[in-house]
Amino acid sequence: MFAQIRPAIVATLFFTLLLGVIYPLVITGIAHVAFPAQAGGSLIRDAKGEVIGSSLIAQNFAKPQYLHPRPSAAGNDGYDASNSSGSNLGPLNPDLAKRIAKDTAGLQSEGPGPVPADAVTTSGSGLDPDISPANANRQAARVAAARGIPVGEVERAISANTTGAWLGIFGQPHVNVLKTNLALDAAAPARPTPPAG
Repeated sequence: MFAQIRPAIVATLFFTLLLGVIYPLVITGIAHVAFPAQAGGSLIRDAKGEVIGSSLIAQNFAKPQYLHPRPSAAGNDGYDASNSSGSNLGPLNPDLAKRIAKDTAGLQSEGPGPVPADAVTTSGSGLDPDISPANANRQAARVAAARGIPVGEVERAISANTTGAWLGIFGQPHVNVLKTNLALDAAAPARPTPPAG
């Protein structure tokens, strides 16, 4: 009987070692050599070398001098990378309709024109780091006014951080919010807020 069980045990141990240890280590090593930034989480560092975010995960930029990301339902307050999720509210849910109507009214009070869908709807993960060029350009006037710079300068930063459709046909053009905000900080630091009173 042991003669029949022995090959099964040896095969299980061999394939566990090969596919559970050796293969993952080899692939991880190749990834770190061939694609070091992506394998490391696409981290973005400041001038001091400190990690300030990832180009793959949205952050909540709420100040007027920054592009704002899509709304987020990830976690209790949104943008929680440890609790990635959508709202799970269906399109006919009255709570969703109320929130979208409120957000749309708030954006329309900032300026005229159509409100892009991604400005008022969350992504499936709640952590989409990108927005549409229409959403980004709609925010350009607010960002420029808060920084005291021409709108064209903001639009150039948006254009420089816009990625087109992959191979020209797959996906939609999108703007990375964190990279654009960092480019704006480097080119035109925001004016300090005057003290109250």
